[in-house]
Amino acid sequence: MKNQLYKSLLVLPVLLFVLPAVAQPSAPPATPIDGGLSALLVAGGLYGVKKIRDCRKEK
Repeated sequence: MKNQLYKSLLVLPVLLFVLPAVAQPSAPPATPIDGGLSALLVAGGLYGVKKIRDCRKEK
């Protein structure tokens, strides 16, 4: 019983600090993410192709 009380007392402050952090406002509904996201996807794809070619050259 004593062990369970100590665990509860350790978890309680964590919950009290986490709950306010969850209640943050969301992004506006018209947030444009297309341009930057597309550029990152293209860059990631090109990097992946380069890594595959480099790996095939070593063999």
